[in-house]
Amino acid sequence: MKYAIIITDGAADVPLEALDGKTPLETAKMPVINGLAKAGQVGTSCNVPEGMAPGSDVAILSLLGYDVAECYTGRSPLEAAAQGIEVTDTQWVFRTNLVTLLDGLMADYCAGHITTEQGTQLIDAMNTAVAEAGIPDVKFHHGVSYRHTMVLDRDDVDVTCTPPHDITGQPYEPHLPTGPGSEILRELMELSRKAFLGHPVNRFRRDKSLRAANSIWFWGEGKKPALQAYADRFGVSAAAITAVDLVRGIATLADMDIIEVPGATGFIDTNYVGKGEAAVEALDTHDLVIVHVEAPDECGHNGMAIEKAGALDDIDEKVVAPVLERLKQESDWRILISPDHPTPCTIKTHTREPVPFVLAGSDIDSNGATAMTEQIASATGLTITRGCELISQLLK
Repeated sequence: MKYAIIITDGAADVPLEALDGKTPLETAKMPVINGLAKAGQVGTSCNVPEGMAPGSDVAILSLLGYDVAECYTGRSPLEAAAQGIEVTDTQWVFRTNLVTLLDGLMADYCAGHITTEQGTQLIDAMNTAVAEAGIPDVKFHHGVSYRHTMVLDRDDVDVTCTPPHDITGQPYEPHLPTGPGSEILRELMELSRKAFLGHPVNRFRRDKSLRAANSIWFWGEGKKPALQAYADRFGVSAAAITAVDLVRGIATLADMDIIEVPGATGFIDTNYVGKGEAAVEALDTHDLVIVHVEAPDECGHNGMAIEKAGALDDIDEKVVAPVLERLKQESDWRILISPDHPTPCTIKTHTREPVPFVLAGSDIDSNGATAMTEQIASATGLTITRGCELISQLLK
């Protein structure tokens, strides 16, 4: 049996004025995905348990079959694993975004999707500034684009941080870190503003009318995690394809093979074709391939409704279609297509509502659905209330 999971990050949404009252899933044509919906099972899955923040960390762990109540320790430690950062049991790890703060507001949670090369230079500047200020037990690590990591070697920390994409366009002061240890985080954020103010990267970006990365922002705090290897947990060999460190980290900790695709960016300009080709090739050597596409989520965060629907059509044509063609070369196969959580363009952040999914395969019968949309999925009556249990429907 061969399996595939296609994670359309943040694809679920609400009816949008820009789409004539339709959601992006209802607007996108998606002939391959909707063909699978007609042939297979369509339902809804709640991937974010009550009381937990609706992040991709929690939702993707659930979607991949892990009970987050047992294994979740925070988002940034997962990303640190992807970067090969060694973390001890006493250290805290923080996701460090490069952001744009203007007039007291969180103007941009990603500093205009700053390039990785430019972000690396700014993170280097932060490490220099920390050393010159004589601040101990702090180390910044490079990531991708605006996404970076800070390790704090202190055990007297119990902070609460807010994801910057949750407060786009809002005053940021009320959302600065709070709790024991938050003083050092605020000090570092203030230090970043001074270090970045006249930095060549930001002078270049201003000259090009691009948003300057004028501050860091901490969130996703947590400590060292542990996940059971996927082969031990489910008895399948797995490969993961993604552009973001979060999913790489989950795959690393779950002892999956990680396949890098040139040009995979985590945005709408990502290499969809390359991801599809890599997935097809991975199925020759693995039982299960997992393809994560971040583009719909980023569109949701930026309120880009039309582009979100376009990203879904790109996923359908360039990822799902070739993967399905390869699967059908097998006598026994199954495929699961699902968002992790909704990212409505109206509020530009995640919510915890159930998401639609399609489960299809050589031995799966239709439950009468006609497409993969929020409304149709809710109407089928197939409801997975604990997202971590959906995987058992795929890997029977």
